[in-house]
Amino acid sequence: MTLVSETATSRAIAFDAVALMEAQLNGEPQQIMHLGLVMVDPDYRGRGLSDVLYGLTVLFLFIRGGLRARWLSNVSQVPAVIGMVAETFSNVFPSPLPGSRQSFSHLTLARQIMSRHRDVFGVGEDASFDETRTVIANAYTGGSDDLKKRFEDAPKHRKQIYNEFCAANLDYERGDDFLQIGVIDIAAARRYLLRHTPRSSWPGLLIEAAVLILQRLLLPVIYWFDSSRYFGLLRPRQGRS
Repeated sequence: MTLVSETATSRAIAFDAVALMEAQLNGEPQQIMHLGLVMVDPDYRGRGLSDVLYGLTVLFLFIRGGLRARWLSNVSQVPAVIGMVAETFSNVFPSPLPGSRQSFSHLTLARQIMSRHRDVFGVGEDASFDETRTVIANAYTGGSDDLKKRFEDAPKHRKQIYNEFCAANLDYERGDDFLQIGVIDIAAARRYLLRHTPRSSWPGLLIEAAVLILQRLLLPVIYWFDSSRYFGLLRPRQGRS
C-alpha cells in the first residue's frame, strides 16, 4: 500500500510517497512505514519541503494509528535526507548522532525488509547488504537506476556531521545506500511539530488532529456506553431494540 502526498504553489512542486510494508517482530505483525521517493523543484530545494512532506504524512498515519509508536524505514544516499530522518524520528540507526546503536529489533526488521521488500525502493537482487552498517551496496540496479548520484551532486545537510558520515560510509561510485530504521512516537511527533511545521499550518493541523483523535479515541467510548444501537461489532443489550 502506498500513500502519496503533494504540495504545490504556482512556482514550486514537491511530491513524495510513503509505502506500508508488512513484517514480524517478537512474534507480532508489524507495519513499517517506508519513506519513499521525494521530488522537489530544484529552485525550492533547501527550504524544508521534504521535511514537511515526510513529516506530515508520517504524523497523520501516527495519529490515525491511535498514537501508537510505529516503525519506519528510509533508503537513501542523500546526506540531507539521512540527517532529516536521524534528527526527526526516534531510535534511528544508522546515524552519526551519539547514542545511536543497532538493536536486535533493528537487525530483525532490516533483514526482513531486504529479503521481502526490495521492490518497494527499487533495489535489485544482485545488491549486497552489510548488516553491521546497514549499507546496501550496488543499490541502483532494480528500478532506481536513474536516481544514482555522485557525492558532489547529492543535496547536503546544513550540519556537516551528516555529510561526513555519508562520505565516509558510502561508495557513491558503486552506488551505495543506507537503510535507516527508526520509530515515530510521541517524542518524535513533538520534535517534528516544534522544528518543522510552519506556523501558518498549525490551525489546519490542529483541527485535523482533533478530528482524528475524536474518531479514534472518543467515539469508541461513546459507542460503548450507548446500549440501544448497533455499532459495528458492538451489539445492544438483550431486551433493547
